[in-house]
Amino acid sequence: MNRLLLCLIAIAFYSALNAQDLFIPRDVQLAYKKGTRSMDGMPGKNYWQNTARYNITITVAPPSAAVKGSETISYVNNSPDTIKNPSIKLFVNIHKPGAARDGSVQEDYLTSGVHMDAITVDGQNIDTTAASNAFTNYRLPLPKPLMPHDSVQLHFEWHYDVSKQSGREGMIDSTSYFIAYFYPRVAVFDDYNGWDRMPFVDSHEFYSDFNDYVVTVNVPKNYIVVGTGTLQQPEKLLQPEILKRYNQAFTSDATINIVTAKDLAAKNVTTQNEMNSWQFIANDIPDMAFGISDHFNWDGCSVVVDDKTKRRAGAFACYNDTAADYHFVAQYAKHSLEWLSHNWPGVPYPYEKTTVFQGYADMEYPMMVNDEAFADTNFARFVAEHEIAHTYMPFYMGINETRYGFMDEGWATTFEYLIGSADVGVESATNLYKQFRIQDQTYNLSSDQQMPIVMPGDALTGDGFGNNEYGKASIGYLAMKDMLGDEMFKKCLLAYMDRWHGKHPIPWDFFNTFNNVSGKNLNWFWNNWFFSTHYIDLALTDVKSKGNNYSLTINNIGGMCAPVDVIATYDDGSTEKFHQTPAMWMNDQTQTTVNINAKKSVKSFMLEGGIWMDADESNNSWSK
Repeated sequence: MNRLLLCLIAIAFYSALNAQDLFIPRDVQLAYKKGTRSMDGMPGKNYWQNTARYNITITVAPPSAAVKGSETISYVNNSPDTIKNPSIKLFVNIHKPGAARDGSVQEDYLTSGVHMDAITVDGQNIDTTAASNAFTNYRLPLPKPLMPHDSVQLHFEWHYDVSKQSGREGMIDSTSYFIAYFYPRVAVFDDYNGWDRMPFVDSHEFYSDFNDYVVTVNVPKNYIVVGTGTLQQPEKLLQPEILKRYNQAFTSDATINIVTAKDLAAKNVTTQNEMNSWQFIANDIPDMAFGISDHFNWDGCSVVVDDKTKRRAGAFACYNDTAADYHFVAQYAKHSLEWLSHNWPGVPYPYEKTTVFQGYADMEYPMMVNDEAFADTNFARFVAEHEIAHTYMPFYMGINETRYGFMDEGWATTFEYLIGSADVGVESATNLYKQFRIQDQTYNLSSDQQMPIVMPGDALTGDGFGNNEYGKASIGYLAMKDMLGDEMFKKCLLAYMDRWHGKHPIPWDFFNTFNNVSGKNLNWFWNNWFFSTHYIDLALTDVKSKGNNYSLTINNIGGMCAPVDVIATYDDGSTEKFHQTPAMWMNDQTQTTVNINAKKSVKSFMLEGGIWMDADESNNSWSK
């Protein structure tokens, strides 16, 4: 009996190890305890998040660099906590001398930062000294605490100079600006980590609540403004012929040249008031961004993104006429909206439109993209597709990009590969993906390449940080797709997106949703790919045969549970591929046996990883 009991205990212990429960940080454990999140991947019965209504007015008058703004924020505390010192984000203070950054900057990047002219809380004046001296985080002292389920009205007046060196925002040229991260905003206060007080250091990205916005951008006549949200009363801003083309673009499959170089030269585009007020409204969205210019072309077209409702979404481009690739970009954007809506992720594009504005950032914003011009039009399409794919993560899903950037960049990279495979074929897309996303992490032996993907991004810098967020996470998602199959993978992905759109998912919500919806305990896979220091290195160490039945021993030297193709070359020179999914590693992640029932006598076997590039291919083949 004692032996039997010991055997049962050993079996139970082995089973527990094999199940491999995921590491859960203490703050996430507390969220489960409070019921704000659930172990089945659903938002908990007590889930909450805060929100606000922003009414913003800014004035921009190139060639002056000055931006002057005022805003009223109605902030609602849906949390069970009392708020005393809300964190206010002042992102453009990254341009101030002395701001913490992950890299050096040139003189044209620097400005004097945000100057706070006035702050009031429920009408009561607040000293602006601390705000004017802050960098990217400012703690606003409330005159009285904001109680649970109550609201407060904040008012800010400020000014700053647009930086001459354009990055995610700034001057594109002397009269073309990209205006982003331009307004003081209340930081995220969430259910598991409290206030987002992480400094913005320019390399990592953002974390934003879902808010309602009314933004008015005052610019001189002859300036076009494109941006997030629905443009209000365009008939008061655009000359009749321009207005006609603008409206036509929302129903046209073909590109409509709304504003051409000829129109711009004639200065016959906008209403000829000294200043025009372009107002945009957007609801349940995490940010607003705008491009302005007096000499950029403006193209538009549209496409059906929701077959059930026949809803169309607009695809626009705004660019310098000399940018040859941009004359095709509206159609690239249209193709992206259509493909992403109908294929992967297969969720209808949720907004009215998208606009690609010529700049230097290659960066995504809600309904906006800021992309360079490229000599290679295929690469221009590739970049536009990646940035538009970000619509879903982090904007439809409120990802904390600063801490868990792999939850948005990894998905955009995945969708980029899938749409690229449809555009140019699997072989060409695979070659680009390997070169652009995977190769460096495969052959770079530095220790920062072997950090777990789930490690908070704000703790990482350098190549390891970038590879974790983009290529490494992406091949992890694609490996899960390979193992589950397209149908089940999409079912899990759509459930995750349905549960968490408009909310703030964290990695454990994603992992648990896939476990829950698939009906499988996938923790062995999540642990292996997202929590380990493993890499991909397989070795074909032994081949045994009995007639045309072959038994191959594959060692997992690097530890990563990657799929692989076994390529059999027959005696007559013909070949056959036998695909192995990551499921082959489920029971033993160090070594596995693959049985091949060949059609005829095999001369040699080779392991081919494809996008799952092997760090050492010298041990990947066998021949008799």
